[in-house]
Amino acid sequence: MAAQTDAQDSSARLDTVPARVGVLGGGRMGGGIAHAFLLAGAAVTVVERDDAAASAARERIERSIDASIARGFAGDARALRAALTVATNSAAFAGTELVVEAVPELLELKLSALSGIEAQVDPTAVIASNTSSIPLSQLSGALADPARFIGLHFFNPVPASSLIEVVVCDTTDEALPERARSWVRALGKTPITVADAPGFASSRLGVALALEAIRMVEQGVASAADIDLAMELGYRHPTGPLRTTDIVGLDVRLGIAEQLERDLGPNFTPPQLLRDMVAAGKLGRKTGAGFYDWPDTPSERSTP
Repeated sequence: MAAQTDAQDSSARLDTVPARVGVLGGGRMGGGIAHAFLLAGAAVTVVERDDAAASAARERIERSIDASIARGFAGDARALRAALTVATNSAAFAGTELVVEAVPELLELKLSALSGIEAQVDPTAVIASNTSSIPLSQLSGALADPARFIGLHFFNPVPASSLIEVVVCDTTDEALPERARSWVRALGKTPITVADAPGFASSRLGVALALEAIRMVEQGVASAADIDLAMELGYRHPTGPLRTTDIVGLDVRLGIAEQLERDLGPNFTPPQLLRDMVAAGKLGRKTGAGFYDWPDTPSERSTP
């Protein structure tokens, strides 16, 4: 299936999010997803692995809510906080209409997470994965009912991003993609629909550009700043590939590249420089250093 948008559909429609939404994982991505659904009017339940992670997730999401209010969002911070539940057991997903899995990009972890979600939700609930690179066909086997399964690939940082990939696999119920696109529009974002393939559209293209930029730094072709300027000024990219890698996280880029290397071959082999930086804990903005210094960013190394 070719990538497409629904921008051509100008007919009147009422797009709404599900009334009750669950998110498994309250880290940077999961917290951002929860924040987006809260602002769109959903009651959101976030499940984390333990009390410390749950507390950190609540704090992260409430800070994000406050930032949205400060930027002019016409909502009530107290009501938004009241609509948020943070728990440590997936039994809290009972009664949700949609659960988005947002755990780290590890196949076995995602398989276990999806199976655990299905054990707790109603038969009519939709289960979505936020995977950025793992084909849904590799994940759907965790579910007894894969027709309810779809990909919703959000982008980091979620509040500022305007795109969500709706990923459809062979087992997805034929009516589900349009429901998912409706939810995306209700979040104030634009959906594109892509077939189930390694890296989908965005990760495959974005990682290919980022890896080549990293190789250029490794080979001394130009500085990180000048490589980014080449893409920003020469190709009108709003942010260069290396600064974007810092924002996404070098560890995240590495994990996606390794997955794409397994699925698509050596074009996606991670440069040694990327491996070395991740091993040294230079993960980008979340640790304060990557290809750029981020001195005002507190380390999130201990959070999910």
